[in-house]
Amino acid sequence: MPSQEPGPDAARDAPGPDTAGPGLERAEEVFRGVRGRLFGIAYRVLGSATEAEDVLQEAWIRWQTYDRSTVREPEAFLATTVTRLAINVARSARARHESYVGPWLPEPVDTSADPALGAERGAVLEIAVLMLLERLTPTERAAYVLREAFDYPYDRISEIIGQTAANTRQLVSRARRHVSRERRAGVGAAEQKRLLAAFVNAARRGDMSALEELLAHDVVSYTDSGGAVRAAKYPLVGRERVARVVHAFSDRFWTGVTVEEVRANGAPAVRLSRDGEVFGVITVTASEEGIDRVLWLMNPAKIGGFAASAEP
Repeated sequence: MPSQEPGPDAARDAPGPDTAGPGLERAEEVFRGVRGRLFGIAYRVLGSATEAEDVLQEAWIRWQTYDRSTVREPEAFLATTVTRLAINVARSARARHESYVGPWLPEPVDTSADPALGAERGAVLEIAVLMLLERLTPTERAAYVLREAFDYPYDRISEIIGQTAANTRQLVSRARRHVSRERRAGVGAAEQKRLLAAFVNAARRGDMSALEELLAHDVVSYTDSGGAVRAAKYPLVGRERVARVVHAFSDRFWTGVTVEEVRANGAPAVRLSRDGEVFGVITVTASEEGIDRVLWLMNPAKIGGFAASAEP
């Protein structure tokens, strides 16, 4: 297992004398300049904005206390530090996810309020893709994220994750096969937005026929509550079952609810609030067969970013 600290290969091309041994102000400037990319790496590896922020805080502490005069490529050093920290956190998080109450979904990010997360490369950001990455090993996940989301060359990825170039290519290839095997070809953003709106409208009315027309035959509905609110503890599978359950709860669930369009991880979503308090976010994935995933994010600990951006 690679050490948490980047090795000497992460810092090349010696700086000129005017940049050697930068002070804390310069260190903060460098860190701030790459913070968006660092957060994007950590978030995609972990599927949690909260844990990604913790990783960045630890990386900043290390950056402050490190002998920065020996670092020849600060961005490479910081990317390596963040990736290795994220891998270590992901290893410990796997056990927590296994004991999680009900389905575990990635913590969504409100990209309508903070579009910068997906500005550089929107790849490997959708909640459904992050769900698939959760089944990979943390090292596979990191290699895939660095390659697919940030287009790092294989030799640099191998340095970051502490693997040979050949092993790195195998990790990325294996991750690609997993994602492509499990993920259907999706519809465009406009169609996804239309299907989501139609689903919410049908759900609010409790219209079984309309719901069944929208859903793929093997649709899966996941509700992530973490046990904090009452919700299904297992995924619901199949068009009839999902439609029946959504219909059964329509009169109670939707009473007094305000629905607002947002973007969760770069995709269309809706924010649900009652009496001014945000209590849920819904998004879907869809293929030519219809809506194949309905994702209900109901854990208050995970939707704070959406509550913060809500209208007063």
